[in-house]
Amino acid sequence: QVQLVESGGGLVQAGGSLRLSCAASGRTLSWCNIGWFRQAPGTEREFVAAISSSGGSTAYADSVKGRFTCSRDNAKNTVYLQMNSLKPEDTAVYYCAARTVAYSDYVARAGNEYRYWGQGTQVTVSS
Repeated sequence: QVQLVESGGGLVQAGGSLRLSCAASGRTLSWCNIGWFRQAPGTEREFVAAISSSGGSTAYADSVKGRFTCSRDNAKNTVYLQMNSLKPEDTAVYYCAARTVAYSDYVARAGNEYRYWGQGTQVTVSS
């Protein structure tokens, strides 16, 4: 069992930055592929970014590529999503999710590949 807690959301002006954190308990994140997803009101949940259990591979949605960076600190059992050059269309509830895997470079993009989810953190970008 893995419990995930996101933090770091908030209100920021367009062009600003935020860093989201996903802290885990119950199991070490070093055995987890972690994904970030977001959902805006009236829309479906969408993939944002992910990092492999090895930390050697990352994947990003085209809409955030070059602006968002996913990283992990296994010593702190935490994964981060650094979000720069934020746009109003980035406004959403952001969720982190985990899937337990053997040490690998595989990165899952589909939400249904992830078993454990956090409660979400709101990110609001004003224009």
